Amino acid sequence: MRVLGLDLGTKTLGVAVSDELGWTAQGIETISIDEEQGEYGLKRLREIIDEYKVDTIVVGFPKNMNGTVGPRAEASRRFAKVLEREFSLPVILWDERLSTMAAERMLIAADVSRKKRRKVIDKMAAVVILQSYLDSKQ
Repeated sequence: MRVLGLDLGTKTLGVAVSDELGWTAQGIETISIDEEQGEYGLKRLREIIDEYKVDTIVVGFPKNMNGTVGPRAEASRRFAKVLEREFSLPVILWDERLSTMAAERMLIAADVSRKKRRKVIDKMAAVVILQSYLDSKQ
């Protein structure tokens, strides 16, 4: 079975999935959402979960650098509860401090233009979050 990795933003949701052995994370897509309206792209997530036979979901949990929980982490916590209710799968909140910065560095190192980086940064952050989780399991 596979693990789904999600990076929640206010307007987009980065999506990554593990390989069947749970060793590597691959970026799938970025879903447009409207967090304020409670629109999280659940229909598309259902399609992805079914297609890849996902059995666990990992959601980035953006703690502050001092370890405290701020507004974005609370948003991730609320989102995780929505996912648990909607999909009846285990949802793990995973510390994602600096994941977006790591994703940005990888894209810069790969010489991806600023315009293209904006389009894929959330998907890459989801990859970083998921890969960190998978590495912790090894």
